[in-house]
Amino acid sequence: MLSKGEHQTVPLSVLLKRELAHEKIENPEISHGQAAQSKKGEDFTFVKTECQRVLGDGVTTFSVFGLFDGHNGPAAAIYTKENLLQNVLSAIPADLNRDEWVAALPRALVAGFVKTDKEFQEKAQKSGTTVTFVIIEGWVVTVASVGDSRCILESAEGGIYYLSADHRLECNEEERERITASGGEVGRLNTGGGTQIGPLRCWPGGLCLSRSIGDMDVGEFIVPVPYVKQVKLSSAGGRLVIASDGVWDALSADTAVECSRGMPPDAAASQIVKEAVQPKGIRDDTTCIVVDIQPSEKPNPPQPPPKKSGKKVFKSIFRKKASESSSNPEKDYDEPDVVEELFEEGSASLSDRLDAKYPVCNMFKLFMCAVCQVEIKPGEGISIHADSSNTRNLRPWDGPFLCSSCQEKKEAMEGKRPSGNGRYSSDSD
Repeated sequence: MLSKGEHQTVPLSVLLKRELAHEKIENPEISHGQAAQSKKGEDFTFVKTECQRVLGDGVTTFSVFGLFDGHNGPAAAIYTKENLLQNVLSAIPADLNRDEWVAALPRALVAGFVKTDKEFQEKAQKSGTTVTFVIIEGWVVTVASVGDSRCILESAEGGIYYLSADHRLECNEEERERITASGGEVGRLNTGGGTQIGPLRCWPGGLCLSRSIGDMDVGEFIVPVPYVKQVKLSSAGGRLVIASDGVWDALSADTAVECSRGMPPDAAASQIVKEAVQPKGIRDDTTCIVVDIQPSEKPNPPQPPPKKSGKKVFKSIFRKKASESSSNPEKDYDEPDVVEELFEEGSASLSDRLDAKYPVCNMFKLFMCAVCQVEIKPGEGISIHADSSNTRNLRPWDGPFLCSSCQEKKEAMEGKRPSGNGRYSSDSD
């Protein structure tokens, strides 16, 4: 027993072990695998793990996974693969702590997608691409998507969650209404004599997607503004399946998860592609990335979650942050440690997505374009709310601001000015 005034000395090795254990809780182990079978050579992937970011006196890491399913050629997919991450990161203010950086991602992803689209269209090439872009920071997974590639999550607790949206015109009435309101037309391919075949498409162009990067020949009402969902996993982790429509046209989310459960990521990706291609042969580029997010030290090998009787329920409603949960404290206390939704937004409006309601908005330079990050001279910036139907009490100097070029793009996406070449595409998704 220690007498008064004496201090117990903790060996350095013990302190280091404690610190290491804390880091392992904060930073899960990320492992991944990918597989593909190519028909047209227009699917591309991007994988960058252990990306470093200076945080105060230390360094924190994050991982990035991207899937780009091109159409009308590979140019848009290749350009997006090479430039999107940098465009996203350039839209995040410097010197943010970890929580602020994670909170900044949804808005930065919108700016990065739009900037990438704007820069690619300046190259006057007609190709386009879907994008599913995943950033993992600690236990937080942020997914931004345009098009019909998808990302699903199977949590360690056994729940299956959709982390992306499907922007096919066939299944998204809200997007059809947005396009027609912006000046586009939606209909099936007319073969003459009043006969219509195939899925719903946007005309001009014939694209069956309402959102993509590129596709300048279709019209700018095909927008690059992504749906973004951000969730926090429990410390037990989970598995992501990111795949192009070559997989999802053949497999349900349930089948993709079940056929690869218990396999390491590389074998799981291969199995999912095999299951998708096997019944009818390869009909489209078919690509899959599997990412496991797990505790760094697992005392026992992971066991598959118990099978549930009856049809599996896919969850689109998550446990909200504690401040948004039920006011009943006992209910919150009894709730198991499950996936928590931090953010979700799918609006195609830049006025909504780049709004000043932002946790670190005061750290943005006042005279900086919110999309392309170029400096704007005082008096030349155009408020994102200009001509907006937003009913908030806004002042003329309320930001964020756009440069004149990005304001023109915003107006074109909203159907307020003509855009695109009006050419018809012969090889659209």
